[in-house]
Amino acid sequence: MEKLRHDVVYGYLVLSPTSASQAGYHKHDGRLLDEELEDYSATGIARQKDFYKTMLSRVTSLRSTTKSLSKEDEADLRVIEDGLNAALFDLDGANVPQHNPTMYVELIGTALYLPYVFDYAPKPQRYKAIISRMKLVPKLLDSARANLKDAPEVWNSTARDENDGNIGLIDQTLRKDCPVELKAEFDAAAATTIQSLKSFNEWLNSDLSKRTSDWRLGKQLYARKFRYVLDVGSTPEDTLAAAETEIKRIHLEMEKLAGNKPVKQYLDELAKVHAQPGDFLKTAEINLREATAFVEKKDLVKVPDTTNLKVIETPEFMRGAYGVGGFAAAPVLQPQLQSSLWVTPLSKDPTRAESKLREYNKYGMQHLVVHEAMPGHWLQFQYATAIQPESRRILRGLFSNGPYVEGWAVYTQQLLTDAGYMQPDQGFRMTYYKQMLRVLTNTVLDIRLQTMNMTDDEAVRMMTDDAFQEKEEATLKLQRAKLSSVQLCMYFVGWRGWNEVRSDEEKRQGKAFDLANFHKRALEESGVPLATLPALLAK
Repeated sequence: MEKLRHDVVYGYLVLSPTSASQAGYHKHDGRLLDEELEDYSATGIARQKDFYKTMLSRVTSLRSTTKSLSKEDEADLRVIEDGLNAALFDLDGANVPQHNPTMYVELIGTALYLPYVFDYAPKPQRYKAIISRMKLVPKLLDSARANLKDAPEVWNSTARDENDGNIGLIDQTLRKDCPVELKAEFDAAAATTIQSLKSFNEWLNSDLSKRTSDWRLGKQLYARKFRYVLDVGSTPEDTLAAAETEIKRIHLEMEKLAGNKPVKQYLDELAKVHAQPGDFLKTAEINLREATAFVEKKDLVKVPDTTNLKVIETPEFMRGAYGVGGFAAAPVLQPQLQSSLWVTPLSKDPTRAESKLREYNKYGMQHLVVHEAMPGHWLQFQYATAIQPESRRILRGLFSNGPYVEGWAVYTQQLLTDAGYMQPDQGFRMTYYKQMLRVLTNTVLDIRLQTMNMTDDEAVRMMTDDAFQEKEEATLKLQRAKLSSVQLCMYFVGWRGWNEVRSDEEKRQGKAFDLANFHKRALEESGVPLATLPALLAK
């Protein structure tokens, strides 16, 4: 099993140098992976497919020849199957390289940004890697032109916007900090790279835009991806029905809490209490300190050192996918490097900015910080960095089960609400219910848009009327739903899964159950399908 785990992990990282940089794996058999880019030529794609199929064949062989595996190895095997099947689906099922230009644009931005933001080596060494990758960008974009047959307009327009962010990253951020001794080499590479990026945007606008396609996966493809990515043992139809039933329950809870006021009026009053536009990012920093202090005071889970977590603006090339904010982890092999809580700046349009401030008011921003950082994704990541052996740590980092990851973050919002965060002020609890409506409508939105031809108007009306979202939030979420698929279901199925695991542990341990210890042991498993977690906790 160790040999299979090792071959899957390091074989994948060699095929995906950007993922290697993210994991903190910099050199392989003398190759400097930080200086390489993914190969999306026809040969490169074929090589990826062969690798995934070969490794899946080895999984099948191992299952047929091994009578007994440890619970940890069984969980790893399931992580491998899910991860490889999902990666192969992107190439063979959804044919992402043929239809999605954002894939190439975001890959370029990430590949150049990681050596810049992670201080894993002296700056000149990291800039040499950046320069080497810049020189490979024209070749990658040539492959993109050859591969892309058509694209939904929303993917095309988002790619152009994010590509402008790539140009800004090179021309401003990277250029400004370049070591003096590398400036001439950087400038020469940057000139060629920027021209190739501008040319690619022109091609997207004038050529690929004439060949549009549907962003919907459809029922059959969606069901396959749902199985590989979520691995929760339920169908999209069953999940949709459960989410719509839960929406009704949450509405009743909100009505109880609002008392004599209409729920919308109650939420409107909360929305008025928000930061000033210039304090949006600073508010997140303050909330992070407050949430950390509360988690420690209530002993909800042991909190590691937080000094490597910084609150920064979302990189421009990722703002299409992260309209509000997100979490960017340090390399799993170098957890001492910086992790980032991303906060996306407000729009320059005053109306849109005010709409976002209302959505991420005093309580909404608190929930964002809880979900993305404390005790959500950042805390989860910190525990993941201690897993041994190294191959298991990287495996569960590379192919983390989405419901485990996103479900934990939603579960922590419930956890702090139930522990009395910000009480006696009930704004945090009411906002939790509103956040749960978002989680639930995310699921409804994704399944109905991707498989049942839900219209844009129906989607926005559901988010604004049924889930009380601001228009700006609903507009950004609709765009995200068109840019991705299945991911938006992770929050609900994961939240439900975490609560089921906790309930099972409470029953199994009885009076001996300790909440903080449960969280610690569950987080130490990192990224496994939730169906495997009870056996791991009981081992």
